[in-house]
Amino acid sequence: MTSTAVVTLAAVLIIVLGVSFISRPRGPSTVDFYLAGQRVGVMTNSWAICGDYLSAASFLGVAAAVYVSGLDGAWYAVGFAAGFVPVLLLIAAPLRRFGEFSLADFLGRRMDSDPVRLASVGVVQLVILAYLVPQSVGGGITWELLVGQGLLGLSPYATGVLLSTAVVAVVVAFGGMRGTTWNQAVQFLLLFAALVWLAVVVTADGFRYGEAVQSLSEAPLANPTLGADGQEWALTEETNHMHPGEPALFGEPGARYGPLGQVALVVTLGLGTAGLPHVMNRYFTSPTGKAARTTTVWVLVLIGAFYSMAIMLGTAARDIIPEAVTGRPWLQELTVNGVLHTPEHALPVLGRIYGEQTGLGLIAAAALIAAMSTVAGLLLASAATWGHDVYERHINPRATQRQAVWAGRITTLLGAALAAGLAIALRPEAFAPAMPSLVATMVTWAFAVAGSALTPVLVLAIWWHRTTAAGSLAGLLTGAALSVSMFMTAGLITTDWLRELLAAPTLVVAPITVAVVVLVSLRTRTPDGVQAHWVRMHGTAADRRAERMARLTRGGVDAR
Repeated sequence: MTSTAVVTLAAVLIIVLGVSFISRPRGPSTVDFYLAGQRVGVMTNSWAICGDYLSAASFLGVAAAVYVSGLDGAWYAVGFAAGFVPVLLLIAAPLRRFGEFSLADFLGRRMDSDPVRLASVGVVQLVILAYLVPQSVGGGITWELLVGQGLLGLSPYATGVLLSTAVVAVVVAFGGMRGTTWNQAVQFLLLFAALVWLAVVVTADGFRYGEAVQSLSEAPLANPTLGADGQEWALTEETNHMHPGEPALFGEPGARYGPLGQVALVVTLGLGTAGLPHVMNRYFTSPTGKAARTTTVWVLVLIGAFYSMAIMLGTAARDIIPEAVTGRPWLQELTVNGVLHTPEHALPVLGRIYGEQTGLGLIAAAALIAAMSTVAGLLLASAATWGHDVYERHINPRATQRQAVWAGRITTLLGAALAAGLAIALRPEAFAPAMPSLVATMVTWAFAVAGSALTPVLVLAIWWHRTTAAGSLAGLLTGAALSVSMFMTAGLITTDWLRELLAAPTLVVAPITVAVVVLVSLRTRTPDGVQAHWVRMHGTAADRRAERMARLTRGGVDAR
């Protein structure tokens, strides 16, 4: 453990805990604890959403996926970024205008149905758990590389998992949405700055993206695999899934997915974004629907820049690391013929090459920040779902505000413990290199459930007034059951195109979910008060005309 690593980690923890203490909620109000009083400004919320969304899967996983599979890895960045387009066009503003605590609360009230609310809670918790585990894995991988030592007899990996998850659990439990919002905003700015630094120094050293892709594509793409003894690593050429029999190349599609698999992955990630509870819950903190929409525009700009740099740096790592091995014994231990055993080490290794221990500390701390920031959002979404949608409404309807907040805090700590336990039970090396990036691939499972179950029901509830409680319930259960069963059986399939489709099932399951919701809704009764809900989400035609006229009038006055 170097002094630089200790100082870097200490600085990160001090910043996180300090921001949480300063911005902690002053009273026991559930609106303040879960929604920060619904007074979060546009820029602050856009930074916080980016901090919430740009997880270890984004910071470590996208660069790792590009590093190990070239162009096919870039589809993760495309899907992650494209997901905010449907959020901007279809969800952000109506969701905020309706104004509840969580996605489960929104669907329960919109459908006037406790079964829908409870089914939504179940699906939300499944998504949260599937998203939490890879973030904890990312924290463990980063600690293992940065520090390399365990505490209290634990392995370095287990220590990283427990430490990163425990710190965030405490931050969320006692900082609430207000403390989490400011933490995520600050963490995003630090994360973005670290990525910009690395992009600048790599470019200044002469790296050029186009030239690197062309150079890397001159030889077949090969990655390390463990031998039969489970100890010795060897380089194995990747199979070309687009053109069987031909070598896979870094700059061409096919190193990881066939044509159907690439489309399925992008659709799963894109639709899944709109159903992620920890991201969508942030829109309830905006003061107005217009602010929610403007926030999404800024998010699209910021994450577009982020993912562009992640793709570039994943390529840079593949191009630069083989030449940097000479004279660096520490790097030789991490590679086979210049190729990293663990793709998630790509950015931290680049940081050490260009900044020695300080650079490694900066990039590794940014990776921990990414994992911790997303874990914070996930735990808060879990707390809102259990504390508000279950405890307040079903277990103890007469609960005081203080009791409800403490119920959320307790479920936060329990959720963190479960996620950490599952992450420790995993052995990341057992999955690599079967996946382009363990962290990114595991997160895909959360997107699959969200995009297959929550997103179709959410969009129909907002835009189709005929949606019923029975239809929503059937859609939630169908989407969740099919998506889980498909990606759980993907590993048993030997046919490439079918395995790729099952691993990213939203392309198939989302249309089925929509069909189920529509068919069941047409045969059942719409909930009471649907017209009032519709006006609450969208306003009347007269309202919209008056708003447009007011904007035109203000524009004319300003012009004069």
